[in-house]
Formats: sequence, structure tokens, C-alpha cells
Amino acid sequence: MAEDKPLTIWIVSGEESGDQLGAKLMRSLKARFGGERLRFGGVGGHAMGKEGLKSLFPLEEIAVMGFSAVIARLPSILKRIRFTADAAVAANPDMLIIIDSPDFTHRVAKAVRQRAPQIPIIDYVSPSVWAWRPGRASKMRAYVDHLLALLPFEPAAHRRLGGPPTTYVGHPLIERLAEIRPAPSERGSADPGPIELLVLPGSRRLEVSRLMEPFGEALTLLRKRSPRPFEVTIPAVPHLAQEIRKRAESWSVKPRIVEGEAAKWAAFRKADMALAASGTVTLELGLSGVPMVVAYRVSKIEEVLKYLIKAPSIVLTNLVLGENVIPELIQWDCTPEKLVDALLPLLSDSPERRKQIEAFSKLDEIMKIGNEDPSERAARIVEEVLTCRGKA
Repeated sequence: MAEDKPLTIWIVSGEESGDQLGAKLMRSLKARFGGERLRFGGVGGHAMGKEGLKSLFPLEEIAVMGFSAVIARLPSILKRIRFTADAAVAANPDMLIIIDSPDFTHRVAKAVRQRAPQIPIIDYVSPSVWAWRPGRASKMRAYVDHLLALLPFEPAAHRRLGGPPTTYVGHPLIERLAEIRPAPSERGSADPGPIELLVLPGSRRLEVSRLMEPFGEALTLLRKRSPRPFEVTIPAVPHLAQEIRKRAESWSVKPRIVEGEAAKWAAFRKADMALAASGTVTLELGLSGVPMVVAYRVSKIEEVLKYLIKAPSIVLTNLVLGENVIPELIQWDCTPEKLVDALLPLLSDSPERRKQIEAFSKLDEIMKIGNEDPSERAARIVEEVLTCRGKA
């Protein structure tokens, strides 16, 4: 393709986190190819919209999480899958990039590959094939030409499982270490004041509804048993802040609730320890050097699925480290008494606390990718795939 001929790249995301990844990738692609040469299409949210994507429909129409929520919206989601695939085939872009949300994006990719096999397809963010349904990896080879992984152990997992060619491009959090990590004056065990305890009940409504009660009861017990006073901060995502405030009204330990990303990172930099829902936040805490206890509850239907899980931990930081240094209290183990038993050692300079901090010091080396940012490395792989296919 002549260098001055426009490149059309379709990007299909399925939720907010994918929209953020997509926006960063779009910026890096424009820097690599020249913004005047690129044409974007697909599905995204506000962040991708600011970079020039006119989404086929609002991202909120498909950004649903949880088994019951997906079932309730299934007819609408299936309709959007067909609509997106039809539009992609009609546009015949030089590349299709799908981002996360595999229940939506992979179905789009399969339909596009079946009807328009000439379109190269890149998947940005691996499904959790290393945790459950490992057979998905080999099936992806039929419709994914290259996989961009956020976690350092994923390329080896896909090689083992027969998945598509995979490159570790780095997690976007490693671009934000200066925001996440404290200055010497922001955190320290020598501080005679109260311990700063972060409570993170999740970023989804169902998580909050299931965890706020046991978390609040655990704090009541912890105050009775703690040898030191502590203060609680909850960094709340804006769309759940009001619900978190309402649920926290019944707590005997009154938290400080903060909103917005800047306030969240400020709380991380001051924190001495955390009680958190399982999720990406555990990697954020690990990179910030905050010892933690992780808990999670799911519905009875989802509980049955735990018997299909193959991973040695549900805690992302444990998986990246390759060792289970962070205690995890799941489902029926997520009780106030057990949460307090796990939290108490973190209140002092205990072996449990030191073990976590020592393990977290290894994360930089494990997750490093060199001098590129993750989005720059992802854009470079996109260019390489386009070149191999004679499209760049």
C-alpha cells in the first residue's frame, strides 16, 4: 500500500476499560502512521470518541457484567453483535482490532473472519484461558491472527494451550507508577498517627452489594481487636459513589469516601494496608506497595462455575508473581471473622506484611517491557501485522 493511501482500522471494544485501552492505542497509531492517514471505525466510548472514533452505537448498550445481567440483555447484545459484524464486513477495513469483553468482541471477530477472511484480526487483552475454559485458546487461532497480552505469563500460557501468536505488550498500569507510588513523606510505618486502611468493595454494582455488608462488619470487629487506631478511606467510582455512601451509613466505623482518579491515587499513596475486592485493583495495590486482603462473593449460579477454574489464585497480583502471598477469602470464607483474622497481621511489621512487601518489589522486573509504553508496543505489533499482510 502506498504510504499516502489511507489506512482504515476498526476497533471494537465492549466496556469502559477497553475504551481506555482503545483510546491510548489510537493515539499511538496516529503517532506511528500519521493521523491524517488513518480512518477509524467500530465501537467505543467517550475516550475513543475523543480520538476520532464515531461509535456505531453507545458503549453503554453492551457494557453489562455478571451472568444474570448478560442473560437479561442477551437478545439486545446478540443483535448488536450481528450489526457490528455486518458493518465491519461492509467497511472492509485494513484491520480489525477487538479489545477485551470476549463474550461480545470474539463473536464479532468470528463472524467477520467467516465472511471476510482477508481482514486481519488482532485481539488486545487475552481472555482468562489460563484460569478457565482453556479450550478457548486453540479455538482463537481460527479468527485471531495475533494476540496482545497485558500480563507477562500469558504468552507462555497460549503456547502451552495452542493459542494464537501472542506478544506481551505490558499492562497500562506500568505507565502510571509515578501516580500510584508514594513519595517518602506520604507513607511510612514510623508515622505515629492512625493506620490508613483502604477499603475497595469493587467497581460494579453487584460487587458492592455483596461486599459492603461483610466489609463493614469486619471493620467493627477490627476496631475492637486492633492494637492501633485506623482510619478508613473508600475510593469510589463515580457511578457507585452514592450507593456506597448509602450502604456505609450503617457502618459503625465511618469511612472517608473519595471520588475521582486523582483522589484515588492520593489515597493509594497514603495507604498502609487494604481490604479489596478481587480484580485489577489488586495489581494497582501491589504496584503501589500496599499489603492487602482480598475477598469476593458471587451468585449461587456463578459459584458452580468455580469448579471449572484452573488457576491457582483469583488474585491477579498472585498470578503475576507466581506465588500466593495475598490471602484471598472467597464466597463462604468471606466472613467478618475471617477477614479480621487476615487483616490483623498487616497492622504491624509482621512476617505476613513483610512477605507481601518483598514480593511486590519484584513486580517491576516481572512486568517490564523496555523503553516503550504498552500502547506504543501494541501499535508496533499492529504495524508489523499490517506489513506482513501487505497492508502497510
